[in-house]
Amino acid sequence: MNLWPRIFVVVVACAALSGCARESEPPPPRTVEAGSKPAAVTTARFTTVRVDVQTERIELFLRDETGLPLKRFDRLAAWLAGRNQHLRFAMNAGMFQPDFSPVGLFVQDGREISPLNVANGSGNFFLKPNGVFFVSGSGPRIVETSEYPALAHDVRLATQSGPLLLRNGVINSALAAGSASRLIRNGVGISNGSVVFVISEQPVNFYELAIFFRDELQCQDALYLDGVVSSLYSDDLKRNDSRTDLGPMVGVVR
Repeated sequence: MNLWPRIFVVVVACAALSGCARESEPPPPRTVEAGSKPAAVTTARFTTVRVDVQTERIELFLRDETGLPLKRFDRLAAWLAGRNQHLRFAMNAGMFQPDFSPVGLFVQDGREISPLNVANGSGNFFLKPNGVFFVSGSGPRIVETSEYPALAHDVRLATQSGPLLLRNGVINSALAAGSASRLIRNGVGISNGSVVFVISEQPVNFYELAIFFRDELQCQDALYLDGVVSSLYSDDLKRNDSRTDLGPMVGVVR
């Protein structure tokens, strides 16, 4: 039976955070109907896409069958359409090199395309601890990079990025609450067995993003995916960001 993927998309205003801009009269939420239940509620500060892995299949994308990077959501959607599949949701899914190849681990359809990166270096990817988001036969997980090798069994997809925002409900100690480095950022978290993808609608720092995952979404584990290039495709929201070319992408199709 062809099940319509149930994706719950929510754009949520942040709770009162130190340094967060607050509106005196926030706009009322907007609800978009999909079938018989609300699929999207929009307010001001974050967009959240919740994926139920029991009924929806998350996929990672990088290149087409000729080896060319897909780069854009519209190209990904067209490529899938040629396979009689429809793109419901997509987001950039990790940092990438100038040739669009992943900086770290990338596992697609059970095949390791790029190995785990345990090197030290400069830039957000190497802000330790960094981490891995993966889906295996046991379900979705987010772990520190050092934890992954012992858990790498029956892995269907995986992407590595950094820094880790939350691990077991604890905010990464390297993230400063008062940091002035605020950008449009995106990440992924795990909440009650569901996978939640978040993109900010206003510039935020790492700490503010981590607080949102922990306090508003009740995530115990969350991983930063990227900033500046952060982009979202949502069929429910009629949204197709095209800020720049992308490397790894994550999506849900039907």
